[in-house]
Amino acid sequence: TPMNGVIGMTNLLSQTSLNDEQREYVEIIRTSGEGLLGIINDILDFSKIEAGKIEIEHHPLDIEDIVGEGLDIIATRAHGKGLEIASWIAPSLPALVEGDSTRIRQVLVNLLSNAVKFTQSGEIVVKAWSLPIDPSQAHIYISVKDTGIGIPSEKQDSLFEAFTQAEVSTTRNFGGTGLGLTISKQLTYMMGGDLWVESTPGKGSTFTFRVQVSVLKSAEERYKEKDLEILAGKKV
Repeated sequence: TPMNGVIGMTNLLSQTSLNDEQREYVEIIRTSGEGLLGIINDILDFSKIEAGKIEIEHHPLDIEDIVGEGLDIIATRAHGKGLEIASWIAPSLPALVEGDSTRIRQVLVNLLSNAVKFTQSGEIVVKAWSLPIDPSQAHIYISVKDTGIGIPSEKQDSLFEAFTQAEVSTTRNFGGTGLGLTISKQLTYMMGGDLWVESTPGKGSTFTFRVQVSVLKSAEERYKEKDLEILAGKKV
């Protein structure tokens, strides 16, 4: 809350009459505040996980909506770097499932933010698909593929350890606490899944996570509910 106050007041201050030097100082305060807020949130989440205080909620959610919201969050930063962003939703993905939308979105946004941070050119693609466990349960898979700097094979296992980044220079060049992937992996475990990476240095990385959910509506029901009449006469 205090950091949100700092960031909010700097946003208001930036809308007042300032000279160029003052505006530069306000922008530095705002970006520093946002960076510190990210660090605080990571440490709080990590502490809660260590203390066993995070509880996974269960409520109806649409994975397609979560993917769209995640891309919305990083779109401005991605386009600011000239990166293309895209998503692919498998036709077999259930229309409605029961799980923790907040935590699934948190893991996805963390992976997307890392992809934008470590990709200088090219694209970021999100894919979502599912595999049934039984008629009422399924595993949801979401992957984030980038064309970034990539990760050497000998460094990939240590990525998910607390306060660890692939190279010493990573923190200096890109920032970050080295907690995001640790938190994300723990959250996927708590949701009955896992998180892993495939990567080639210089060519990019693909982070994939899996969570277990209850199926409330099948993929077929998604298309039954769509009002296809609104597409009549439209051109693609």
